[in-house]
Amino acid sequence: MAITALKGTPVQTVGELPAVGATAPDFAFTGADLGEVNSGELRGKRVVLNVFPSIDTGVCASSVRKFNELAAGLENTAVVCASADLPFALGRFCGAEGIENVVPASSFRSDFGAEFGLTQADGPLRGLLARAVVVLDENGVVLHHEVVPEITTEPNYDAAIAALS
Repeated sequence: MAITALKGTPVQTVGELPAVGATAPDFAFTGADLGEVNSGELRGKRVVLNVFPSIDTGVCASSVRKFNELAAGLENTAVVCASADLPFALGRFCGAEGIENVVPASSFRSDFGAEFGLTQADGPLRGLLARAVVVLDENGVVLHHEVVPEITTEPNYDAAIAALS
C-alpha cells in the first residue's frame, strides 16, 4: 500500500502505482460526454494522468487549471484529469473555467483506482482517488509517477513535464 496523508493524518491506498519502466494496466474512464476514454485510444500519444479526489476542492481544481495550461504546449500528449466525480461535475467545471486542453475523466464506473493502487482505503475520503500523477510514453510504459505525500498539496508539475523530455 502507498501512504499519503490528509492534513497530516496517514491515509493508505489499496495498492501501489505501477513501477517506472513497467507497462501500465489498461484503463477506461467515463468522459464528460459519457463516452469512454481509454488507454487503447490514447496509444501512440504520451499520456499524463492527473489523478485527484474531487474537482470540488481548491487544490484539485488548481491542478486541473495548471495541467490545462501546461498541456497547451505539449506535443503528442494527452493530459487526462481523473477523479471519482461524476462526469457531469467534471464537464461543468471545465466548461465554466474554459478548460479545453485536458480530457476530464471519471473513474466512477471503472477499476482504475484498484488497478493503479490509488483508491484511498481509509480516512475521511475513503473510496475516492488519492492525488497522484502518472506519466506514460506512447506505448503505455510508466515514465514517472508520484503519489503526493499530502493530499492537500499540489503535485510536482515540473517533474511530470520533465519526464516527457
